[in-house]
Amino acid sequence: MGDVFKALADPTRRTILDELADRDDQTLFELCSRLVMKHQLDSTRQAISQHLDVLEAAGLIEVRREGRYKFHSINRGPLEHIVDRWLDRP
Repeated sequence: MGDVFKALADPTRRTILDELADRDDQTLFELCSRLVMKHQLDSTRQAISQHLDVLEAAGLIEVRREGRYKFHSINRGPLEHIVDRWLDRP
C-alpha cells in the first residue's frame, strides 16, 4: 500500500488518474494532448511516461499493448482497498 500512497502524493500523477477516470484506454500521445488541453499540464512525453510507470508499479493503472500502441486504463482496486480500510466503516 506504500507504493499507492507514494504514487498518489504527486499532483501530476493524480491529474493523470483524473484524466483516465474520465476516459479510459488512452495512449501516451492521447494522454499528453488531453493533459495539456484540458488540465494545462505542460510536461514532456518522457515525464508523463515516467509518471505512468510509477502508477503502473503501484497497481493504479493497467497497460494493454495492441501492436505498437500501449493503452492505459485506471485500476480502481488499490483505491477500493483504502476506502475499505478507513472509510467504509459502520
